[in-house]
Amino acid sequence: MGEVREPVAFEPYEPGVYLHGTKAELAVGELLVPGRESNFEGGRVMRHVYFTATLDAATWGAELAAGEGRGHIYVVEPTGDFEDDPNVTDKKFPGNPTKSFRSREPVRVVGEIDWIGHSPETLQAMLDGLESLRRQGSAQIED
Repeated sequence: MGEVREPVAFEPYEPGVYLHGTKAELAVGELLVPGRESNFEGGRVMRHVYFTATLDAATWGAELAAGEGRGHIYVVEPTGDFEDDPNVTDKKFPGNPTKSFRSREPVRVVGEIDWIGHSPETLQAMLDGLESLRRQGSAQIED
């Protein structure tokens, strides 16, 4: 898919393209399914698969996911119905400017893109913010 680009908040990657950021190594054709442990909350089994239409949100997913090694951003295609992700829609941003979605249906990996991460300072600021939310008990995922 296209050239390597830096993530820009709220900017769609390409029309009609959905992305999933993670540390998991996946193969084209593999299905992401609900019922796996959360990338962000240890010990929590997720009822949805999450994906986005923005490179920025996918980059955060790849950078913040649990696990070792480098992150990956996969091009994915939903196999069924999906809805706006309530963890960011209206809760953090009015509407859905992050173009973040979730589905109880499998999401198929159809490719992988090269990507550029956030600056070390921006990443550290996000990690610090998330740690503050955890300490306050406000980092819950609505699944």
